[in-house]
Amino acid sequence: MSDTTTHLIQGRSVEMPVEVRTATAFMGVFSVSADRAQSSIASTGLEVLRYRPGRALCTLVFVDYIDGDLGPYNEFGVCFLVRDHRQRGGGVLGDLKQLSTGGAGALIHHLPVDGDFTLAAGRGIWGFPKTLAEFDVDHTSSTRRGSVSADGALIAELTVSPGIAVPGKGIAASLAAYSCLDGVTRRTTWDMNPSGVRTRPAGGTLTLGTHPIADELRSLGLPRRPLVTSSIPDLKMTFGSATEVGP
Repeated sequence: MSDTTTHLIQGRSVEMPVEVRTATAFMGVFSVSADRAQSSIASTGLEVLRYRPGRALCTLVFVDYIDGDLGPYNEFGVCFLVRDHRQRGGGVLGDLKQLSTGGAGALIHHLPVDGDFTLAAGRGIWGFPKTLAEFDVDHTSSTRRGSVSADGALIAELTVSPGIAVPGKGIAASLAAYSCLDGVTRRTTWDMNPSGVRTRPAGGTLTLGTHPIADELRSLGLPRRPLVTSSIPDLKMTFGSATEVGP
């Protein structure tokens, strides 16, 4: 990336692109009602990707940022796979083509974190919907476990069982990360370079609490067994600048 924009966040300069040199993550991908997911993200102007009739994909992910430009912090993401913002309408075949060719994007719908600086940077630079939360996470045991709570209420607890090693050092990917904050939808280039990835069908359990985010997830048909789970012990990422796309 050649972006050299600088942002001033809480008196500190943050130069673009933002680098994450070391992080670890685990996640579960869930099948949810496409109509209910679309209702949840209606204000963004985006459309959920339908991987089969009536079904969309929702990813729940815990990330421990160990070494990066925004410092160390924990994060929990609720993400939906969405169509490119220039794409309107279409069917499952077209959506699967977008998915297979890298044309789909990831809408960051909720993003609780446990750091004040990353909260301010995430909201101010990219419009990521970061909120403050409390975390209890185990990224090192063979079975990963994460719990996130806010305002005295549990949002979610996710466990991910050991998976099968993905051949090679990892699969680099570049995605469009979408966000919507204060009625403005933005698109950010998000490059990932994972190593040591393990994945498997199902392999996880999800418990939802009483927080409003938990209620929203429950309205999508969760908790249920994930379609697939993954763990990433070594993850490097780069975030470019955000551009407004509507809605």
